[in-house]
Amino acid sequence: MDDISNSDILQADHLIKKFDNFTAVNDVSISVKKGEIFGFLGPNGAGKTTTIRMLTTITTPTFGNITIAGYNIQKDRINARKYLGITQQHISLDKDITVRENIKHHALLQKIPRAEIEERIKEVSSLLGLEEYMDRTISSLSGGWKRKTAIVCSIIHRPKILFLDEPTAGLDTRSRHMLWDLIRMLNSNGTTIFLTTHYIEEAESLCDRVGIMNYGRIIALGTPKELCQKIGSMTVELIGDDGKIYNRYFPDRSSAKEFVQATTENYNIIRKTNLEDVFLEITGEDTAADKLVRC
Repeated sequence: MDDISNSDILQADHLIKKFDNFTAVNDVSISVKKGEIFGFLGPNGAGKTTTIRMLTTITTPTFGNITIAGYNIQKDRINARKYLGITQQHISLDKDITVRENIKHHALLQKIPRAEIEERIKEVSSLLGLEEYMDRTISSLSGGWKRKTAIVCSIIHRPKILFLDEPTAGLDTRSRHMLWDLIRMLNSNGTTIFLTTHYIEEAESLCDRVGIMNYGRIIALGTPKELCQKIGSMTVELIGDDGKIYNRYFPDRSSAKEFVQATTENYNIIRKTNLEDVFLEITGEDTAADKLVRC
């Protein structure tokens, strides 16, 4: 069941999650290939966290099927969970004990044989550069190093796919880029990454493919380049009479320049289209886009 070399490591079909009369996730289907970084982009409240909770077996779908490494989580949850790791948005570390003790605790929870634990801890702490912090308490660490410790705890059992729910939320720029480097390193070492974020630059910088979610649905899916090409690879920012910026999209720079030369409207700049533009164009909702963050 675990021969996933030529198949999707994750397959979710027609997921629905209802809370009483409220539908948080509405008919979401996702496939993630082994070795890619897949990004979930969307504003707060879009349904990203509920979706990731279903994908990681924390929450049971109201309807739909999920397969991880060939195992259907509804039928074989125990085996499916062996292949996944998760770092949730809210760090769940014991702040009063050391980094080493936290990692050991998670290793025991994952039922790693005691004879292997110390070697595993040495392996992951060296890989992620935690050696000098191992005997410090969690409460003494900065936000970035707390998050890094949480990621170490989630990979101690060597998962095939790592779910990161808003891993850089609340971090300063330096800590955020430190986490980006870590994510790239884990991926280069063979770990598939499923990343939820509302930071646009994060998705553009890290992800092979991106799914944009809004109001419980995936409204766009593809590589960042593909998504931008759907509305136009180049953007002309126009300045309206009210002083606001309005965008026009074009397939290439020459088309954008021709428009600028012919228009009588004031324009601000010609630039490449980004994922924020995509979100605005396909949702038409400025208020929702305000919840997205450009780093």
